[in-house]
Amino acid sequence: MTMASAHEPLPRLLLVEDDPISRGFFQAALESLPAQVDAADSVASALSRSRAQRHDLWLIDVNLPDGTGTELLDALRQLHPETPALAHTADGGAALQRRLQAAGFLEMLVKPLSAERLLQAVRRGLSRGRYSHALVGVQEATDWDETVALAALNGQQTHLNALRELFLAELPGTRDAVDSALKIADAHALRSHLHRLQASCGFVGASRLAGAVRTLRGDPQSPMAVTQFHEAVAALLH
Repeated sequence: MTMASAHEPLPRLLLVEDDPISRGFFQAALESLPAQVDAADSVASALSRSRAQRHDLWLIDVNLPDGTGTELLDALRQLHPETPALAHTADGGAALQRRLQAAGFLEMLVKPLSAERLLQAVRRGLSRGRYSHALVGVQEATDWDETVALAALNGQQTHLNALRELFLAELPGTRDAVDSALKIADAHALRSHLHRLQASCGFVGASRLAGAVRTLRGDPQSPMAVTQFHEAVAALLH
């Protein structure tokens, strides 16, 4: 399934990144969605782009030559209050992530990151808006990574199917154990459950859930991380 039908325009993204190498990586990855990408390298150029063109998603660098990503988001919200936004930064601190989410960013992407991680986050962001119906098949396709899973099992599809059946049978119990550890703030139990789950995700190619587990391990205090974890589990169990 493609991002948009023949009768619907491609989603249009505003990428704000002042480093040319990072900007080139983002543009190449985003255009593979496919999507139209408008690039800006400063607060001023981003605002100019946004005044000239309505975007479906903003990807904003946290530190820019003429201001911060949070300041830019505030200014952009004056023009288009409902547009979803993702932040990207080389600082992976949990405190920064909480500040950015409080400021209105859906997620914080830590550079360097893989194209897969970037595209998954963009799809989640776009699913908040008018492209949600066109993204259903694309998002499902990212739940399982056949290439990685089969490579780990030397191409044995029968073994992979059996492992996935076992994985899915155990997943509800694992989810409940994670929820229990979160509820009672048992950091040791939470780390243990998430560590085992992340390993299992790797064996069966549960790529979306693996990403959600990594995010939750990095910041178990984040409501967004908990929500993403539950959404990824639900996508596999539906």
